[in-house]
Amino acid sequence: MEKGKLIVLEGIDGSGTSTQAKLLYEALQKRNYPVELTSEPSDGAIGNLIRDYLKGEQIFSERNLGAHSLALLFAADRLDHLGSRILPWLIRGKVVVSDRYLLSSLAYQSLDCDLEWIKIINREAPPPDLTILLDLPVEISLKRVSQRQLWPELFEKAEIQKRVRENYLRLARELYSDQRIVVIDADKSIEEIGAQILKEALNYLQFIPGKSG
Repeated sequence: MEKGKLIVLEGIDGSGTSTQAKLLYEALQKRNYPVELTSEPSDGAIGNLIRDYLKGEQIFSERNLGAHSLALLFAADRLDHLGSRILPWLIRGKVVVSDRYLLSSLAYQSLDCDLEWIKIINREAPPPDLTILLDLPVEISLKRVSQRQLWPELFEKAEIQKRVRENYLRLARELYSDQRIVVIDADKSIEEIGAQILKEALNYLQFIPGKSG
């Protein structure tokens, strides 16, 4: 490949993005692709701050950042993540697999902030080459979440996740003509979902611009 490719896995909480991103990374590695794995929020200083806030850590117990402040933090973390990790990898010709990216901000932060404003504060973030959206009924996603942790994070509430799922599907339809977005049914076994994701990723990585496929 002349340049790297950014493949992003998206979906509501509990849809399996973290698990599937790792599986895709390992599968591409076995096929000798130069691949890197990352996630958002990142493990940088801003990303860790966001993670602590979402988990309700004690330092934030008496402080609500507000929707716009949180959206700005996500945008700042994304720019830092791009500059420190993603873009250098892409320049070196790597396939970068990310657990969440720009579409997460559009789907989540637009619940309480104007969508166009979210797009503006993230305008320096280039769109991914391929987005794989794991779609899952909210009832199933929250059941999965409840099995893995005791306390829900900020966004892990049924009414919120239903709206986020609607946002994801609407945005996928709206952006499909401009960006390569594939929606996958995530109400299947981990192995079945992983196989379909790998198929989509390999089809894209072997895609020749100007031809169908």
